[in-house]
Amino acid sequence: MSTAERFTSFPRQMWDRVLGKVKRAVVFMDDRCVEALHWSGGAASLFEAAGAFNLKQFSSFESAGEDQPKAVFVVSTLLKGRTVDIIKDIVSLSHFQYCVVVTTVAHSVHLLANNVSVEMDGNPVFEQLEEKLCEWMGNMNYTAEVMHAPVVFAPVSQRLLLVPAFANLFPLLAPDLEAINAKRPEKKRFGSLLDVDLPSLPTELQMEIKSLASALNSLMETTGTREESFAVGPMSRLIAAELANQPQAKNRRKTAPNKASIIFIDRTMDLTGAVGHHGDNLVEKILTVLDPLPGHVTDVQVDMLELTSLRGNQLSSGTLAPGCLAQAPSSPARALWEAMLDGKQKEAMMEVRRHLVEAASKENLPIKMSLGKLRPPRSVA
Repeated sequence: MSTAERFTSFPRQMWDRVLGKVKRAVVFMDDRCVEALHWSGGAASLFEAAGAFNLKQFSSFESAGEDQPKAVFVVSTLLKGRTVDIIKDIVSLSHFQYCVVVTTVAHSVHLLANNVSVEMDGNPVFEQLEEKLCEWMGNMNYTAEVMHAPVVFAPVSQRLLLVPAFANLFPLLAPDLEAINAKRPEKKRFGSLLDVDLPSLPTELQMEIKSLASALNSLMETTGTREESFAVGPMSRLIAAELANQPQAKNRRKTAPNKASIIFIDRTMDLTGAVGHHGDNLVEKILTVLDPLPGHVTDVQVDMLELTSLRGNQLSSGTLAPGCLAQAPSSPARALWEAMLDGKQKEAMMEVRRHLVEAASKENLPIKMSLGKLRPPRSVA
């Protein structure tokens, strides 16, 4: 397996850790984890491959029936505050005898968030929650397990990984420097954003940066990669430094067989879409035109009404679940998706037309397509 293939297979490897726990379970998952799963096999991987009973929203208003004794919670947040309150509400309203909690946030970040010494043995924060889970289930002899799995990456293509869980992480700007300095003594105020250090940032932002660095470190560890980092901008510098300071990073950079360069870039003036990193392409145009899929930041709603027998009826299109752009790795449409994502617009449109003609011919459908000049879609203001 090539290094590139190791990177694109990493998200599925991490999901396999979760899928190994969901057999005969009711799964409760927050939106950010659902979006990552969306690009790594979707709900079908939970039901068809892993044998889950049901998938529900991570909400205090959800619960399970008496005949469903096992629950798996998959969350993208620290296991404290509102997140723990929701888990407690769901467990208290159900009849579980076996609970598994999976968080994308590493235990080391939990220690810092709870002001616990990183030198302590074991996973004390996770172990404490395991005891609480048994208490909420009503029997200390029931089974509870808390674990970390960095299921935050979305493998959009063979060469593109996105991290939708960190979509709100934005570069530091001049107003941020003013806000940071306002809370510091006059003699210790920073002269520029390049002087800002991680401890001076709001705690929530610190945890987010540490979580991203931890996820990137897991990616490097699993792929056996030693990285050389470059940073452009103050936020990028903080993330690169945090990655370099990961406890496992020093040893990994000595022993990892593969090598890669990582360029962290603060993007503000040239904001781009999810796939606009290498110029205009057909997918970028589609993302610009269509509305986002509810709860997602990397996919859009595709109107499926035209493809059903419901067209022309009085039935509202709102009653039909929207389609999306995500393709399973083994899907026949994957090659077309890659062409739309990586190729030039004109070439991608020719490929789309070829697939339409082939599909129509296979189904003996009448089709009339102009052989005139192909033009890429116009930009939408």
